[in-house]
Amino acid sequence: MRNTTELTIQQEILTAIQAAKRIIIHRHQRPDPDAIGSQVGLAEILRESFPTKEIYQVGETVEGLRFLAEMQSIDDALYQGALVIVTDTANSPRISDDRYPLGDQLIKIDHHPNDEPYGDLVWVDTKASSCSEMIASFALMFPDELTINATAARLLYGGIVGDTGRFLYPATTPRTLEIAAVLMSYPFDAGQLNRELEQMPMKVAKLSGYLYQHLDVDHNGAGRVLLSKELLADYGIDDSETAAIVALPGVIDEVLAWGIFVQQPEGHYRVRLRSKGPVINDLAKRHHGGGHPLASGANAKDLREVEEIYQEIQTLCQDYQQK
Repeated sequence: MRNTTELTIQQEILTAIQAAKRIIIHRHQRPDPDAIGSQVGLAEILRESFPTKEIYQVGETVEGLRFLAEMQSIDDALYQGALVIVTDTANSPRISDDRYPLGDQLIKIDHHPNDEPYGDLVWVDTKASSCSEMIASFALMFPDELTINATAARLLYGGIVGDTGRFLYPATTPRTLEIAAVLMSYPFDAGQLNRELEQMPMKVAKLSGYLYQHLDVDHNGAGRVLLSKELLADYGIDDSETAAIVALPGVIDEVLAWGIFVQQPEGHYRVRLRSKGPVINDLAKRHHGGGHPLASGANAKDLREVEEIYQEIQTLCQDYQQK
């Protein structure tokens, strides 16, 4: 147990930030709104609070999320003497831009289960709805040292909205809504941002129709849909765009837990797992993945493993129904 005279992890992180001249912020590959919101939201808070520091945000850019923020390209030399912060990333192999170990100090800030506590300082809060909520809470904890501006508020609000499914998911708490309310008090157009987060290209809308028509659901509520690389090519869609349809089976009353199996160009499958009750992150870990109890990701090397994962979903749903 941490001694009450010791600094809290948040205070330790603030001290490291205050001491650093250069800060480089990473997040996970194939980012969602929370990854970008927490990463660049933190960057904007630090730029506003410490105008003399060098602050960078790095990683690959996802076309569909350019309305949130752009990434920066930086030289390897900038990592020398830098503080590196990684947000919203449970496992180091998922960090976007593998130069993250090149800095002098590494900080992990995340809300996923802490299966890999990489970094010199680790702040993980699995009760937080999102990493964006954590970053906003961090800034509000130190009002004399950290300043949220409208740009940061917009990014953090967008991250919270994205990871809570517009405040519908179980991780949404009274604290989540309190922080969202504070962020909405800043001068940005929350209605416009909500529309940007919700809208999808016509090709993704058409794929949504395919999903509903081809969703298999067994008598216990275990669902699955398979998206082959040929199908994605026919619709003109890449893997990152399938994120928009992951939650769709959840609106069907007969569906309890489901997997969306997205074939990659190399032939293996990215597995997006969601649940309304059965805990699925242990299943994900068994198949080279992980995540939250009700929202996880995994991988299947071939159709045989796809079938194996679906059978495990079926078993979880059956056991859950029998409780």
